Amino acid sequence: MGELGFGQALLSVENLGRQLGDRWLWRGVSFDLFAGDCLGLVAPSGAGKTLLMRNLVMLDPIQRGTVRFGGKTPSQWGLPAYRSRVMYVPQRAVSIENVAQNVLEGTVQDNLMQVFELGVYHQRQFDFTLIQTWLIQLGRGPEFLNLQGTRLSGGEAQILALLRALQLSPQVLLLDEPTASLDAATTARVEALLLDWLRHPHRACILTSHDAEQIHRFTQRRLNLGEFA
Repeated sequence: MGELGFGQALLSVENLGRQLGDRWLWRGVSFDLFAGDCLGLVAPSGAGKTLLMRNLVMLDPIQRGTVRFGGKTPSQWGLPAYRSRVMYVPQRAVSIENVAQNVLEGTVQDNLMQVFELGVYHQRQFDFTLIQTWLIQLGRGPEFLNLQGTRLSGGEAQILALLRALQLSPQVLLLDEPTASLDAATTARVEALLLDWLRHPHRACILTSHDAEQIHRFTQRRLNLGEFA
């Protein structure tokens, strides 16, 4: 990636803080994320792990602190360009045209293709062969693409959310409980796919999980938000 110098962090977070009413959920959160990193974000329920991830992609406004990717702030990149590089993967997929309604309409393939209508991805196109390869790795056949979004199980919606992000080749993935609704076998397949993804240059991820074993198995280091309350 041409924007980064040798040894420069992909993502740099400095003194980030989030306040709800008179109470700080966390403040003084600082870390650097380098190529190949997978950082485990841990904290008790309600401590604001999802809020932190949303802050990192400006889905919620930053109240205190700064975030930089490749040395530039999100506003310097422009939000569409920044979010194409630093991408939040929610716990459950919703259609990009129905985010406010929190629903998932159309087939799985419809939802995978829909993102290429966004201006930042106009020069790219849906890669059916690549998606098929990933589906095989995840133990799913091509018929998965024909499933209706409104009838997906929680686990199937999580697979859709992950595939939709991976196909866009972000450089930082913010994975919010990415396997919470999956069985152990599929969780192992997802982890293997993500490890393959991380082996490419200039990629890193942050992961939250209620499964402490997964955090210790999959991430190299941890950030405990409870220490910043």
